[in-house]
Amino acid sequence: MFVRRAYVREANRPGRAERGQWPFTVPCVAELVDEGLRFEAPVTFFVGDNGSGKSTLVEAIAEGFKLDSYGGRLAALRGRPNPTKTPLGEVLTLETTAAGSRMLGGPRSRKQGFFLRAETAFQMTENLGGVPGYWEDNTAEMSHGEGFLAVFRSMFAKPGFYVMDEPEAALSFTSCLRLVGLMHALGKTGAQVVCATHSPILASTPGADIIEVGEHGFRRIKWDELELVDHWRRYLDNPDSYLRHIID
Repeated sequence: MFVRRAYVREANRPGRAERGQWPFTVPCVAELVDEGLRFEAPVTFFVGDNGSGKSTLVEAIAEGFKLDSYGGRLAALRGRPNPTKTPLGEVLTLETTAAGSRMLGGPRSRKQGFFLRAETAFQMTENLGGVPGYWEDNTAEMSHGEGFLAVFRSMFAKPGFYVMDEPEAALSFTSCLRLVGLMHALGKTGAQVVCATHSPILASTPGADIIEVGEHGFRRIKWDELELVDHWRRYLDNPDSYLRHIID
């Protein structure tokens, strides 16, 4: 693992006025500011509904490891100006392990990390195929799902720090299973993965630490206790029990 803990130093904690503004009003962000968050397994999932704050968390964590919140790889371009950070990213600190410190302080050739976010990944698959340092496949000629898998195969191939925000957006059921296999293998071979997801398939990755975010803040939970899993089970068993409330 490369990151042990995410927290906000006392000197960087937002004041009363800032705490009344987004994103510090989001319960999981407020809890992170007050209590910090420890990483306990090589693969960590943030699971929650839209607006719960899971994407805000992973963006800031990516920035803390010097990954652009827009998406991309660690140390991507020499001399590139630092992008504007998100409000949480501005104040967040990552406590790295010895391996994480060595990677961040070492030469560019040894920096292994990538932030994939669904909102910008489509543009990346259109424009970065064949660009040195990225993937050789011409992902512009592939479906979005195929392009995502090509990115995963190329950019997540070595031990590194990998952050994903809803990577299931373009993936079929079968492709999600392939990504589960990849994330499990990464966790076994020295990588660290932090992923925000709506997918019960991805969250079922063996050995993963699952953190459910919502109005309660955040809490560690087992896969079969997730509200997300419960809803999917009940919906697939009896769709009418849900649809009758929204369809006349």
